[in-house]
Amino acid sequence: MKYGCALIVFAKAPVPGVAKTRLAETLGMEGAARLAKRMLEETLLHAVASEVGPVELCCHPGVSHLVFQSAAKRLGVALTRQGKGDLGARMQRAIERALQTYRQVLLIGTDAPQLDAGRIRQAQRALQTHPAVFVPAHDGGYVLVGVSRSIPEVFQDIAWSTAEVMPQTRQRLQAAAIDYVELPAVHDIDHPEDLIHVPKGWIE
Repeated sequence: MKYGCALIVFAKAPVPGVAKTRLAETLGMEGAARLAKRMLEETLLHAVASEVGPVELCCHPGVSHLVFQSAAKRLGVALTRQGKGDLGARMQRAIERALQTYRQVLLIGTDAPQLDAGRIRQAQRALQTHPAVFVPAHDGGYVLVGVSRSIPEVFQDIAWSTAEVMPQTRQRLQAAAIDYVELPAVHDIDHPEDLIHVPKGWIE
């Protein structure tokens, strides 16, 4: 028997010089890492508050970072490893694993402050009538993907971390005749010009 919905949060350890490096020219390496940590913590709070299902924190490169361990203890989220491969391979692997146990799977990143509990619940509801749902990012990517069945086509041969991610994903969906829903786009925080979309008080 399969359960309802699983929510996977994809996260990179907030290590200076590794996390959010494109923001370092404005915030410095330490400042960029602190913002990455804050966005991860806020994302997890929204994920848990959404109550769509159990939350899994899928970590890179491993689960040992103190922030990951603290989240597991404080919020009761499960910790897993993303493993090897490009972003598409890692996301597909996490989703396929969850689909073995759950009828629906949502996967989100940690870079979009506007992706709150309400938007997560809206995405989960969309999966009741469609096999796939996305929340695009204004920069051409997406910050949420949800599925109610396996759709490996959308994770293969994508130009990750470019403005072509969502356009290429739409092409894959249409070519495979997969019915999907796009919810309103949100801003993610990747470049210095994106910092205007960070809530007040998040940048120290």
